[in-house]
Amino acid sequence: MRTIKALLFTVFSLIGLASFAQNTTTTTFKVSGNCSTCKKHIEGAALLPGVAKVDWNKDTKILTLVYNPTKVSVDDVQKRIAAVGYDTPKYRGDDKAYNKLDECCQYDRKP
Repeated sequence: MRTIKALLFTVFSLIGLASFAQNTTTTTFKVSGNCSTCKKHIEGAALLPGVAKVDWNKDTKILTLVYNPTKVSVDDVQKRIAAVGYDTPKYRGDDKAYNKLDECCQYDRKP
């Protein structure tokens, strides 16, 4: 009986995971930043409900976002990232948040 319950749990978990994966979209956009501390802040800000995966590459400055568009928008994610001080294509990072970033995280900003 225990084996059957474990098997049923596994099957239903995989079905749920597959249905979530089918509803995801992947997009990329640039986010200004410099270092691994920036990576931590940027990725943390982007992890909104509906975001399945986020990865910011400090060398290319490209953020890869896997998300469910029925639960969260790219616009929402960019606003959250800007709120913690980092520039995105649509939003300039909040000036107060930018000024509080570690010195290594304060990238060259366009006026």
